[in-house]
Amino acid sequence: MLSMPVKPGLADADEILSSSEVDAGFDSLATRLQPIIDAADCILLGILNGGMFPLVHLAERLHGDFLIDYCHATRYAGGIKGQVLAWLERPHVEVANRTIIVVDDIYDEGTTLQAVAEHCRQDGAAQVYTAVMLVKDRQRDPEIPLPDYVTGLIVPDRYVFGCGMDLYGRWRHLTAVYALRDNTGREGS
Repeated sequence: MLSMPVKPGLADADEILSSSEVDAGFDSLATRLQPIIDAADCILLGILNGGMFPLVHLAERLHGDFLIDYCHATRYAGGIKGQVLAWLERPHVEVANRTIIVVDDIYDEGTTLQAVAEHCRQDGAAQVYTAVMLVKDRQRDPEIPLPDYVTGLIVPDRYVFGCGMDLYGRWRHLTAVYALRDNTGREGS
């Protein structure tokens, strides 16, 4: 029988944001997004898999008439190092002439978020906004724009997981955010 390599988990991590801090961040973000929902024909577009958690938590805080959709674009494919962007699913609803709020888990390098936003623009969206749960405190390419809306939650430049973000495909369901102690996977999350 082949043995599986030992992968880090909760025992190798520190809780860096509590569930209540994450909830407060979502409350703040939803308050700032509500005027967009009220003013336009909106689609909340979550980027899977990590964007599922913030998409659901934002949707339950927003009021009014809006669509929810998803796309699946990834640079990690279950690993901990970012690679070339791969589209697994494109948006399913018509984005032309609508306001799109692209929702993702974390602004790390910004590559995936901006690629999805640009795809929506090319498909004729009236407006495209980006919203993320977390911002990683790190140097990044100044050519890639910051997200339009954030919760205000900032995490250190360590590999983080929980709240939709995974560690080797696991732990997305956690309601707090954790960071690996040995900084494995520094280049992504």
